[in-house]
Amino acid sequence: MFKPFDLTGKVAVITGGNGGIGLGFAEAIAMAGGDVCVWGTNPEKNARALEALQAHGTKAAAMVVDVADSAAVDKAMAETIEDFGRVDGCFANAGVTGRARNMFEIDDAEWRRMMAVNLDGAFWTLRAAAKHMVERAEAGDPGGRLMGTASLAALSGPARNEHYAATKGGLVSMLRGMAVEFGRYGITANAILPGWIETDMTEELFAWDRFAEAALPRIPAGRWGKVEDFMGIAVYLMSDASQFHTGDSLLIDGGYWVF
Repeated sequence: MFKPFDLTGKVAVITGGNGGIGLGFAEAIAMAGGDVCVWGTNPEKNARALEALQAHGTKAAAMVVDVADSAAVDKAMAETIEDFGRVDGCFANAGVTGRARNMFEIDDAEWRRMMAVNLDGAFWTLRAAAKHMVERAEAGDPGGRLMGTASLAALSGPARNEHYAATKGGLVSMLRGMAVEFGRYGITANAILPGWIETDMTEELFAWDRFAEAALPRIPAGRWGKVEDFMGIAVYLMSDASQFHTGDSLLIDGGYWVF
């Protein structure tokens, strides 16, 4: 029987997986039969996410991990592999947003904060996952999925958020490089680019009338995106159906970019 989206036996790691789009990825994978380990820095959010994931009946875990710390990432990946036996897919999803009113307020500390989580953290995470996948492939078990949550900001011109845009554009390019380097091991690498999505991170922005009046009419779908809009792509990219799909940037924005 052809069941390309059955994730039974597959294991995914999702950074920033205790809320928002990351938790949507995790829940979708669990509902498709996969096991999931979410990483986050907030123990309370981790606990709530774990409870939600366990309700789907597959194996789940939640770990406190600061992805900006490369040693912590390597340790967490090793512990995840020991606990679950393998990692088939890794979503570098953890990220922070900008908090400057203009480019001149993006001081060295704010620039480094953004880079440390959004770009460095993604690199440490994907590097650790890729190392495991390559070692597994060399032992006769090829395959693996590397994913990164970038943003519409990787394509557009987000004023006052140049540092955020730089991290997301860098992530897209990084994943393309990984797609080329690791393709011979059966490993794919793709970026997911959300548009304007309703999450805790965007709540304040969407409540700003001037922004909503300017942005919402430019979305052909006629609404803000939801976490649920990213559940299908998570299952697809984790599944055998995507084994020849690599080096891509998957824009999910309700048509905003093309309008």
